[in-house]
Amino acid sequence: MGAPRKRFGQHFLHDSSVIARTLDAIDPQPGERLVEIGPGRGALTRALLERIDRLQAIEIDRDLAAELRTRFDPQRLEVLEADVLDMNFTTLRGAAAPLRVVGNLPYNISTPLLFHLLEHRAAIRDMHFMLQKEVVERMAARPGSKAYGRLTVMLAPWVQVESLFHVGAGSFRPPPKVESAVVRLIPSQGARFDIGEPRRFEQVVRAAFAQRRKTLRNALNGLVDEAGLRAAGIDPGDRAERLAPEQFGHLALQAARSIPLPVP
Repeated sequence: MGAPRKRFGQHFLHDSSVIARTLDAIDPQPGERLVEIGPGRGALTRALLERIDRLQAIEIDRDLAAELRTRFDPQRLEVLEADVLDMNFTTLRGAAAPLRVVGNLPYNISTPLLFHLLEHRAAIRDMHFMLQKEVVERMAARPGSKAYGRLTVMLAPWVQVESLFHVGAGSFRPPPKVESAVVRLIPSQGARFDIGEPRRFEQVVRAAFAQRRKTLRNALNGLVDEAGLRAAGIDPGDRAERLAPEQFGHLALQAARSIPLPVP
């Protein structure tokens, strides 16, 4: 096989103990619909196929896709040569059981990919991913912590996040410059708390975290006035990192009462 390609963010997992631990976390069962993103050289792929009869894998690198097709039985591994950001997971599911999505995600597209997958959450039962440890910490952060921020809050209405375990750089070839972590995500079909219009919620969260040192009174100026902040049960002198995700939902509802959203 050729060298890993930097433009695809390729770092291939080779540590058998990490593969085993990841497999145990996923706990695949016969008959389930599993989709692997970024199978690379097939280390996790092989382990998954020891537990289930059939697997679909999405691989953007044509050389790796061709290699996987020669190394695995095509009746058991279907390689979809595609950019995962263009993949319609709703169509991929079809009328069958919801998908279980797994993989070692390319770190350079991890955040947009997460939100792309959540657009198709009705088709997905759960997700288990290897990601940059810093990203997982932000996803699972608690209010008031250093890692808590916009990503935490934007994921909160749509998915339950569980950080499972950390993985050192030496578990990959070539070793990345950052540590990794495995995370479990369980999507919700509807919002887990009231956020009103999702675009308004995103607008409020973006403004609140744009300058973290600003009080909400200043950060949300033009979106929610001081009376609206107090009506939502929030101190105007507080800062975004101290609010629970549900409180941003209250703010979005207050903002909707003040300023109509522009037509997209």
